[in-house]
Amino acid sequence: MPLFEYTARNPQTGQIQKGQLDVPSKDDVTSYLRKNRMMLVSLREAPKPIRLNFSFGKPSVKTRDIVIFTRQFATMINAGLPLVQSLDILSKQTENATLKEVTRAVVFDVEAGNTLADAFRKHPNAFTELYVNMIAAGEHGGILDTILMRLATFMEKNDALVRKVKGAMVYPVVIMSVAAIAITVLLIFVIPTFSKMFASVNMELPLPTRIVIGMSGFLTSFWWLLLAGGFGLWFAFKRYYATTGGQKTVDGLMLRAPVLGDVVRKSAVSRFTRTLGTLISSGVSILDGLEITAKTAGNRVIHDAVMESRASIAGGETIAAPLDKSKVFPPMVISMIAVGEQTGGLDEMLTKIADFYDEEVDVAVSALLALMEPIMIVVLGVVVGGMVVAMYLPIFDMMNAIQ
Repeated sequence: MPLFEYTARNPQTGQIQKGQLDVPSKDDVTSYLRKNRMMLVSLREAPKPIRLNFSFGKPSVKTRDIVIFTRQFATMINAGLPLVQSLDILSKQTENATLKEVTRAVVFDVEAGNTLADAFRKHPNAFTELYVNMIAAGEHGGILDTILMRLATFMEKNDALVRKVKGAMVYPVVIMSVAAIAITVLLIFVIPTFSKMFASVNMELPLPTRIVIGMSGFLTSFWWLLLAGGFGLWFAFKRYYATTGGQKTVDGLMLRAPVLGDVVRKSAVSRFTRTLGTLISSGVSILDGLEITAKTAGNRVIHDAVMESRASIAGGETIAAPLDKSKVFPPMVISMIAVGEQTGGLDEMLTKIADFYDEEVDVAVSALLALMEPIMIVVLGVVVGGMVVAMYLPIFDMMNAIQ
């Protein structure tokens, strides 16, 4: 949004006041001054500073920054500070430049008469649909401070779950990257030296040696073809995954994958139950809660199962039956959800399931790492060791011939 510089006069005291507003148009500045009983003297668009920007797309705000923002906001609202004053304080003290700009825009929208939820909804790069709907429920029920604390707790636990799963993939990715670099260096720089030496003695090479030398020659001559092929495969996969059928196929394979599928399934169950439990306990309707939860599932198969459950609820049936039919959720989860529906304590039951599966994710991640470590060692030993042995086989043959 453009930044406007204004000069206004207080009609009662005659005092001149200057300031800046980050708003869509000059009319918004005029409305703001009229609301604050100020007379406009002059108005212009502030000159834009020259900045080098190397980022692509609209910058998003980190979850950790939103969590801190939400906790501080809840503390101030609970202490009795007015809504606008709390937001103004947050806009001045937050260290994230994007969040600072967003908060200033929210302050203006709230002062202009918008609800807090509507003001947040204009900034999806910072506030998710789940966040906005919970804020709306808090405003409607008059428990905004309680909702904000629940939001902060939910986001912290959800972020911790995501970091667990991502952290499990760091070690194998690093190992495989180092291995790929080592193999590439061998093929480009080391193998050609051996190849020249073998060519100079004009001897017949064993099959493993010819294969490795062939791989080296192909890589040094057609590396651009490998890069193009890799990019083409990545682009094709991305286009395929953008389709509904592609998402169902890939996400279904992820759920059925040995060991890794267990981690994906348990983390998805934890996210689903915690999100839905938080929404229901905050006053969001079950239908809206299921729709929001489906969008944040992160897996198309689970998304479809939750949406079928939503259709079941709309038709007067239960949540548990469609979830059981999908064969995605474990029987224990289905049974506990069914009990929660019957007893009227669905939100508490969902939270208990989420806490249990948070611990299960830890166990599944540990099992995944324990299994992958020996597998990677064996694979790397076979590949790198096989290349080394293949290059030394002709040398052994030469030594035997000399003897």
